[in-house]
Amino acid sequence: MLWVGSLWLSPNAWADLPCPAGMQWIAGGSFQMGSEDPRFPEERSADQVTLDSFCIDQTEVTNSQFAEFVQATGYRTVAERPLSPAQFPDLPDDQRSPGSLVFRPPAADAKSVPLLSWWYWTVGANWRHPSGPDSTIVGQENYPVVHIAYEDAVAYAQWAGKSLPTEAQWEFAARGGLDGATYSWGNQYAADKANTWQGLFPILNTQADGYSGTAPVGSFPANGYGLYDMTGNVWEWTADWYHPGHASHAHQHNPTGPQASQSFDPNKPRDGALHVIKGGSYLCALNYCSRFRPAARESESPDTGTTHIGFRLVKNLPSSHAPTIGQAG
Repeated sequence: MLWVGSLWLSPNAWADLPCPAGMQWIAGGSFQMGSEDPRFPEERSADQVTLDSFCIDQTEVTNSQFAEFVQATGYRTVAERPLSPAQFPDLPDDQRSPGSLVFRPPAADAKSVPLLSWWYWTVGANWRHPSGPDSTIVGQENYPVVHIAYEDAVAYAQWAGKSLPTEAQWEFAARGGLDGATYSWGNQYAADKANTWQGLFPILNTQADGYSGTAPVGSFPANGYGLYDMTGNVWEWTADWYHPGHASHAHQHNPTGPQASQSFDPNKPRDGALHVIKGGSYLCALNYCSRFRPAARESESPDTGTTHIGFRLVKNLPSSHAPTIGQAG
């Protein structure tokens, strides 16, 4: 018998699991989604959220995997297309050049740092050129692909025969069997468990984890389900539209979140419908963001890609493919 999460699985059942290479089978079950941390009211929890079994990528989608998709399809990401006149009617034509948002740390001796002033719209920044037109991903084939907008992730998923995870699937998998724990490895923050920011964000990064930016996928220990980088490295898109809290998920089976028309973030009242991103990134620090927890969540405009947003995918399983499992005795 093989131990999978909180279940025993016979070797024959394991051999018959329909997960493609590079994916991990997650046994279905129930868990408490979100948290009751008063600092993060948007995470307000829901009891007994129940999921069927599913497969999930062991790592974030990499540059080499995304390059294979682009080579096969000729796809151009949102960051590689000129800005739409319909979406940005006030912009002159000379400001519609393709680009994306790039993180640049402020000077260490800066007297003050306005919120979000570390993000710069950079013409020529995209998944091939993550820091701008003069940068490259050569030698970074095993790094997570970034500057990915929601529709880019969906296009890749359709090509791969998979889908983006629901927020519930993502969080259940990220917990690695530790239902209720603060982090995917336990209750104490540890710099060597994930690619996060150590020091005072955004001025000082001590790089105690060995990285100042993204890291190759799998550089840090896997969680209890054998999944890498569910904490930190890059934020990951989910299929769900954003709404504060999880009240509508309580006692639900395979919840999928609100409709686009119900999506709303009170912290971004003018931004319209937003998708949930999960996991935090290499820019999340104890003094800022602190979203490197399974329960943590953030809203993001579906047309936005940055140097710290990527994705991973799931494959949902027909009930007829579920292996025979039993509770440990």
